[in-house]
Amino acid sequence: MIAYTGKKALDMTVAWRAISGLKLAPRNPRVHSARQIKQIARSIKTFGFNVPVLIDSNGNVIAGHGRILACKLLGCAEVPTICLDHLTEAQARAFMIADNRLSENSVWDERLLAEQLRKLSLLDLDFELEDIGFEIGEIDLRTEGLASDAQDREDPADILEAPPAGPPVTQPGDLWLLNKHRVYCGSALEPAPSLSLCGAARRRWLS
Repeated sequence: MIAYTGKKALDMTVAWRAISGLKLAPRNPRVHSARQIKQIARSIKTFGFNVPVLIDSNGNVIAGHGRILACKLLGCAEVPTICLDHLTEAQARAFMIADNRLSENSVWDERLLAEQLRKLSLLDLDFELEDIGFEIGEIDLRTEGLASDAQDREDPADILEAPPAGPPVTQPGDLWLLNKHRVYCGSALEPAPSLSLCGAARRRWLS
């Protein structure tokens, strides 16, 4: 069990600060591609800036580099921030890595994700579905996979009912006459069924 005794997190407040007064870490090991920055910008534009940037007491960015770059792309002058002045310099450097690394350790539940994407795709949204970070091709692929899984499940119509109780009506060697058709009860690996059916067909042809 991990005990948390600090109460600093309870005292944190969100403050809007000018982007020009914040300093991006020049050696931030987390690289944001131009494509991802555009995706973050679309998310902020659609849903608002909901995750504040984390900084130290000197305005150095600890977490939120991608969000700041996205805001610059959108032309924003300010961003909401939380100052983590309780961290030492070493802790701030470590947390910068941990904040990114720990999120990578989670995985998607593919079925639940596909179900959520399908539900969203059926709604009359006031935003583009791609704003959540998935391309339309990815969304289609996942939702189609959900439909394929449903088709692979056992069809109730394919479930055979248990045979009725009591002795079977048909026994091996029986030949049933169904109008012009004949059904023989026996193993197809044995010659008797074929001879019986072919003999019946031959007799009918001769008659």
